[in-house]
Amino acid sequence: MVDRPRQAGAPMAEPQPLKARVSGLSFHYGSLKALDGIELPVFERRVTALIGPSGCGKTTLLRCFNRMHDLYPGNHCQGELMLYPDNINLLGRQVDPIAVRMRIAMVFQKPNPFPRSIYENVAYGLRVRGERSRVVLDEKVEQALRRAALWEEVRERLDEPGASLSGGQQQRLCIARALATDPEMILFDEPTAALDPVATSNIEQLMTELKQRITVVIVTHNMQQAARVSDHTAYMYAGRIIEFGKTDDLFIRPRMKQTEDYITGRFG
Repeated sequence: MVDRPRQAGAPMAEPQPLKARVSGLSFHYGSLKALDGIELPVFERRVTALIGPSGCGKTTLLRCFNRMHDLYPGNHCQGELMLYPDNINLLGRQVDPIAVRMRIAMVFQKPNPFPRSIYENVAYGLRVRGERSRVVLDEKVEQALRRAALWEEVRERLDEPGASLSGGQQQRLCIARALATDPEMILFDEPTAALDPVATSNIEQLMTELKQRITVVIVTHNMQQAARVSDHTAYMYAGRIIEFGKTDDLFIRPRMKQTEDYITGRFG
């Protein structure tokens, strides 16, 4: 990893540790090759953005992190997706996908609250994990709602359906549901695509706060959003990573002409 040049006499910056590394990852939907030899570092407690035109493989790559593709027949992949500090290959056949999803949560493009109360939406993953103590559940639900910046808005409404909330609140409820099980990483797939500007700003602020404790990977078509919230960005095209680097460098001084054409709107 190459950091910014330091001034003479300045202390050497500590290298940012990795939370995950994708190595030689190729993915097929049946006979269709969607990812081709992906190499990608994911730094701990940082936001990594995946950008690129529709169909370039961003969401496919994102879903590899928590084995979402295992839910559908005919999919297969090669390569490694190592999770640190455990040194576990998340794609290994011996690794339980359910255990992976407890450690790596996901928030989708469209808010998808369960047909349950606000409280039970957040408590769902804890109950699946076997938690039965009401004291523990109450504590974890409140903690997750606070971390999702939703507690003050719903504290008197916990028994109401999750679907009764506004779109932006529903998305923060889904984030609270993801946070309740204390994941190590959270994946966002176009999390603000269906939201208005105010709700979008709230979610972006939340992502900035989350990275103080958790590693974040986000897929977005909104390059301004990637520039605002991410520390590192990967530009993808046709199932490959064309360029990866610190977000400021990639947007201001892209190394590849193809990256420059995409971020300036000449392509894509």
